[in-house]
Amino acid sequence: MSARLNPYLTFDGDARQAMEFYKEVFGGTLKINSYGDFGQAGTPEADKIMHGMLETPSGFTLMGADAPPGTEHNPGNTFSVSISGDDDAELRGYWEKLSADGTVSVPLEKQMWGDVFGMCTDRFGISWMVDITTPQ
Repeated sequence: MSARLNPYLTFDGDARQAMEFYKEVFGGTLKINSYGDFGQAGTPEADKIMHGMLETPSGFTLMGADAPPGTEHNPGNTFSVSISGDDDAELRGYWEKLSADGTVSVPLEKQMWGDVFGMCTDRFGISWMVDITTPQ
């Protein structure tokens, strides 16, 4: 396998629900390992997610986990997950699902540079950017 760069998201106890939601949005194969799967059965963290990975038919890889035990969860605004391409229907479908029950900061509409672009924060507090390129 060649190298790849992908987002790794940290959640505050709802990683399973978030990763299952992203599977509903993007499809694909979701693999989840809990702390209980790796020797911490019977602890308060047993059902929390140690590592989750979603690989989608479109070639996306999204990873996520609950904040490790003893680690403070500090959501920030220093990143967004960006999805771009030219398949209007596919990208609008992602947008509709991601923005549902979330907050839209930039509506998905034609921008000054010619593309259709939008920004939203999903119901789990993750910021998303969707850019639909316009054929030249």
